[in-house]
Amino acid sequence: MAAAQLVVLACISAFFLPAQAEAPYRFINWEVTYGNINPLGVRQQGILINGQFPGPEIECQTNDNLIINVHNRLPEPFLLSWNGFQHRKNSWQDGMPGTNCPIPAGKNYTYHMQAKDQIGSFFYFPSLAFHKAAGGFGAIRIHSRPRIPVPFPPPAAEYNMLIGDWYNTGHKALQAMLDSGKQLPSPSGILINGKGPKRTSFTVEHGKTYRLRISNVGLGSTLGFAIQGHNATLVEVEGTHTVQNTYSSLDVHAGQSLSVLFTASRPARDYHIVVSTRFTNHSLASTAVLHYAGSKLHAAASGPQPTLPASDVDSALRQARSVRTNLTASGPRPNPQGSYHYGKINVSRTIRLANSAGPGKRRYAVNGVSYVDADTPLKLADYYNISGVFHMGGIPDAPAAAGEHGKTALKKATAVMDSDHRSFVEVVFENSEDAVQSWHLDGYNFFVAGMDKGAWSEKSRKGYNLEDAVARSTVQVYPRAWTAIFIALDNVGMWNVRSQDWARRYLGQQFYLRVYTPTHSLRDEQPIPANAILCGRAANRSRHGPLSQY
Repeated sequence: MAAAQLVVLACISAFFLPAQAEAPYRFINWEVTYGNINPLGVRQQGILINGQFPGPEIECQTNDNLIINVHNRLPEPFLLSWNGFQHRKNSWQDGMPGTNCPIPAGKNYTYHMQAKDQIGSFFYFPSLAFHKAAGGFGAIRIHSRPRIPVPFPPPAAEYNMLIGDWYNTGHKALQAMLDSGKQLPSPSGILINGKGPKRTSFTVEHGKTYRLRISNVGLGSTLGFAIQGHNATLVEVEGTHTVQNTYSSLDVHAGQSLSVLFTASRPARDYHIVVSTRFTNHSLASTAVLHYAGSKLHAAASGPQPTLPASDVDSALRQARSVRTNLTASGPRPNPQGSYHYGKINVSRTIRLANSAGPGKRRYAVNGVSYVDADTPLKLADYYNISGVFHMGGIPDAPAAAGEHGKTALKKATAVMDSDHRSFVEVVFENSEDAVQSWHLDGYNFFVAGMDKGAWSEKSRKGYNLEDAVARSTVQVYPRAWTAIFIALDNVGMWNVRSQDWARRYLGQQFYLRVYTPTHSLRDEQPIPANAILCGRAANRSRHGPLSQY
């Protein structure tokens, strides 16, 4: 056969081969404005998205492409971030001040994101200044693809439940308190879906099973959750299907998300859903209504409200350790653990991170370093090789020894911790304080291998769960205790490591983790977006400038 004929046949064959369809695109258009809200009966200025508080839900499916055009109608810069959304190979879209320039007042920015290999319950929030105290948050719901089974029957319906502490004081006044060195007062109350007590309701039908997707979007309080007369079965934590244990109440720490199933099996009437603060001397509570269809509409829920167990660390640890990965379930991919198991990988580096509060004017730190925002996003400075913006290696791998009076002086720095692409690290969060800490890592899920009271030592590894530890992006550290996690650093980028206590984060308890590879290959990281906003020392650079040579 002639060579020309072979070429023609090859082209015809290629034409009729089934093409791999690109994942669907979902286009979202948002306007961010200030508006009057009164969630606890006090009129105040809130941040609305398309006129809504909380903002609209993002609902999509694994691998969907999200095109989110955000119009900033505020009289100041604004930025959104996506708690738990991994942005595989694309920290350009993370929406933190260290990765993105703010959206200027009166301008817009379009996020191009993909829910790559993710399922689960997450949320978005404003990441600049103290905007989070004014709203601007909303739920993210990523469904599994139809051909990948979920380890429970489809529920009759799914409901989002955004819970969090709230202040009647405006966000600018709260920010001014922190800037002046003052400590924030106790929150004014607890919101459920942006509303105060008894103003949120969920309607169910007797005998049917429902899914609640719960996210703690507040500024710092650990919250407990319980449904009067009903148990809840935990099925998912931040994108990981869990062993399906049943609980009478569950703790949801700041920044965490989870899903539970419950069955409407009680006599048809209204029931209390209680959300209350945990591990605090100043107790706050709020309620929503679980309404059975067919019962008297808006009839007051009767009987005693469910009470949560005492805020002791031992019982909290037992519950936390019971949250484990469902190894028989698929994740966003048919084989969620791939060709390896986290408990069988050699750790290449151990990092110990201790939170602390410094003497003098109120600041918070990680390993003695209190983070200071730079004039240029770190991701841009890294890309354009702009020196002097951040301090590489500024966070040591272990806390310094305490000084003469048990405290170490804090060093202010724009600190970045360096790491190698595809390394496997052990991180131990150490908490010597009397309050619960909550830590988050952008761009990743990590395995929660162990937690306990007291000081961590190498002997603590004997108690690690190396079989079915839950994978998540936000983890709690109990008072005078530690938590150990394993991270497979397979997502190149500049990623924020932060306290989910927003006052502590604002005052320095955060840093950035640079996951680096020298190859600069599109296989490892996507290029700078064509629409990237350039600011600070990168304002006049070309979008096709030189890559970092660090």
